[in-house]
Amino acid sequence: MKGKGKLRVAIVHHWFVTRGGGERVAECIASLFPEAEIFTLLTDGPGVPDGLRDRPIHTSFLQKIPMARRYHRHMMPLYPAATECLDLRGFDLVITSDSGPVKGVRLGEGAVQICYCHSPMRYLYDGFEAYRSKMGALTRAVFSATAGRVRRWDLRAAEKVTFFIANSNYVARRIERIYRRESRVIHPPIDLHRARMVDAPGEHYLSAGRLVGYKRTELMIEACGRMVRKLRIAGTGPEEKSLKSLAGNADVEFLGEMSTEALWQEYANCRALLFAADEDFGMVPLEAQACGRPVIAYGAGGSLETVQGDGASPTGVYFSEQTVESLMEGISRFELVDAAGTFIPSVIQSRAAEFATPVFLRRLREFVLEKVPEAAGAMASDSALDLV
Repeated sequence: MKGKGKLRVAIVHHWFVTRGGGERVAECIASLFPEAEIFTLLTDGPGVPDGLRDRPIHTSFLQKIPMARRYHRHMMPLYPAATECLDLRGFDLVITSDSGPVKGVRLGEGAVQICYCHSPMRYLYDGFEAYRSKMGALTRAVFSATAGRVRRWDLRAAEKVTFFIANSNYVARRIERIYRRESRVIHPPIDLHRARMVDAPGEHYLSAGRLVGYKRTELMIEACGRMVRKLRIAGTGPEEKSLKSLAGNADVEFLGEMSTEALWQEYANCRALLFAADEDFGMVPLEAQACGRPVIAYGAGGSLETVQGDGASPTGVYFSEQTVESLMEGISRFELVDAAGTFIPSVIQSRAAEFATPVFLRRLREFVLEKVPEAAGAMASDSALDLV
């Protein structure tokens, strides 16, 4: 670590292929260090956040492999080699935004790595069998043959991390269990400035996010179908075709990929958001709450930290199991509570404000300065961060 002058800072994110919570975190970290260099395994145009479009982004050899961007999750056997080709020797402070391999980048002697961990790779640890069981025969064979090697590499890569930050208490416990490391919890940032509320929300329910298996969108379709409730689904993904087939003649509308502004308007217009995933954190419930709308959430994982399902000022209700019957019970309970006027939009919005972008930036700044005081000269001013 340099004793004089401005530190050289690098920011590494696993990939910029789709836009989600992880990409928003990386964008905010980069705003804190306006002169930092950005590294990633690969990028795809729409996946690059607006705040990074004018900054050079260094990629790995995966960027040159045909179809790698479309099938980036199938590139797992190559993650270690691709990560190690990102040579960050010469940088004093490296901040990794990681839900996969990039904490294993090559570092120079004396460099400090702060890893903002979205989650240890679920498909290598807790979710190994669940992910494996849904693969085709060829993919499953390759995955089974290589997962052990990548898992061992990931555990060694975690040893390169100087300080861990977890995106939730849920993930902090997983970091402790898997990597045997302590971490500081700093929740991800919510774009509260995009929030809006309407005087008369609709009577329909909303599901939002990638249409992938672990989101359990099929539970929402079946529950709303049985209860004869209207459901609008925002997002696309590999499960879309099968979900449309499942919906049949039910009152379900697939909205497809939406602009950011259109999605936030959907949050504001719904009666409530349905959220059936066991997420490490989950930004969608907070975005809905930012618009004053309550959430019917599976009571596990990050939802327990973002949705207040109990107490005097609830922002939603929990259902206890990832089953259609449990979700239906949650919807029925929500409708009873809602009819009693218990959910107050301004109170719900104030819950989301606890996770606003300025809160994230302030806490991250404080953490970095606590651990690496020399980083002060490389950080943006407070006034500049007000614009993020």
